[in-house]
Amino acid sequence: MTIPQHLQNLKGPSLSFELLPPVKGSSIDTIFSTLDQLMEFAPPYINITYHREELTYINVNGKKTPAVVRKRPGTVGIAAAIMGKYKVDVVPHIICGGFSQRETEEALIDLDFLGIRNLLVLRGDGDKITGKFEPHPEGHRYAIDLLKQIVLMNNSDYMEKYVENPTPTHFSIGVAGYPEKHQESPNFDADIFHLKQKVDAGAEYIVTQMFFDNNVYFDFVNRCRKVGITVPIIPGLKPVAVHEHQNLLPKMFGVTIPTELSKAMSKGKTNREVWQLGVEWCTVQAKELLANGAPIIHLYTMGRAENIVEIARGVC
Repeated sequence: MTIPQHLQNLKGPSLSFELLPPVKGSSIDTIFSTLDQLMEFAPPYINITYHREELTYINVNGKKTPAVVRKRPGTVGIAAAIMGKYKVDVVPHIICGGFSQRETEEALIDLDFLGIRNLLVLRGDGDKITGKFEPHPEGHRYAIDLLKQIVLMNNSDYMEKYVENPTPTHFSIGVAGYPEKHQESPNFDADIFHLKQKVDAGAEYIVTQMFFDNNVYFDFVNRCRKVGITVPIIPGLKPVAVHEHQNLLPKMFGVTIPTELSKAMSKGKTNREVWQLGVEWCTVQAKELLANGAPIIHLYTMGRAENIVEIARGVC
């Protein structure tokens, strides 16, 4: 079932969850242990993030040496394993960064063979050290170009034109939306313009970046509707959990921590108090969003389940 179909069939408050692949060398049981706790809430689908290689520093003979590594591989395999174990639809992320168009096509063929029908298409993050995004020399620079490649495959159009009697893929495509605009976008109008282009090119739903003020989401939805974007807009939420989030989240994701939440975080004497505040704040957010027309709540778990379980119990 596609994500739009799931959204049409929902009855009552519903949640979806986003997971990170475990770091290289870790067991998939780390994913299963998280999902074992979250499946209590009958999510209609589960998202799995995709990660490119990154520049980091490793210790070689006592000296820090730069190295390019891919720390979290396995998205395709994890998606198939989750679908098989829990009988739930999965939404692997597909990104531009780090992959050629041919590698992307082959990954999409694998997903199609596995019966995976839903994708979230993203450009991907910039380099963690420089902050700049550089595509693969034979890849896509922008998410819309990646989206168009998938749409072509849905229309039996593969890179090799000699393919005889090609079979179309059947992917339903979602894209990201930024209620506080993308960090690299010059202004809101430009951001919405590019989002509309993705929808016109074939995106069937939008999942938002995290936000902590629901008015930001409601304003974003209004902006989208005014320019003719009619697809479902799914709010993405992440609870704050430690004191460091007050500075880290705005810096990394370009989001704003509301004054009320910031003051309350500052009053927290321990990270556990901030954790509890995050649960309460996110629960209130989710309930208000659902009461005012949000189709579902998408929760960013970051591989942790305890606070997400508490939020889910407060919402469902």
